[in-house]
Amino acid sequence: MAIIITDECINCDACLAECPNNAIYEPDQEWTYAEETVLSGDVTTPSGAEVDADEENEALSDEFYYIVPDKCTECKGFHDEPQCASVCPVDCCVPDEDNEETEEELLAKKAWLHGE
Repeated sequence: MAIIITDECINCDACLAECPNNAIYEPDQEWTYAEETVLSGDVTTPSGAEVDADEENEALSDEFYYIVPDKCTECKGFHDEPQCASVCPVDCCVPDEDNEETEEELLAKKAWLHGE
């Protein structure tokens, strides 16, 4: 499953640099699939959606940092545990029960994002 940042976030910025998928964004910041990935132009997500990787998408939160579920791999293939959760001083990076994925799905998403 992906990780989410709860509304207990204090916007400290600790998690931002730790994400190997560039899946974490500042409040009210637009995001793209292409940022820090190999994706560009029209692509099909692992879940089958057709998207423009370069298109800016609306921020998922305007109050606290947020994680884009389609870019979160729980750090599988990079680290033994989600790095955002390991550095968060208020423990607000938690599993997203609405986006459950197997380890194989997370590793496939990592390969999709990074061309491996």
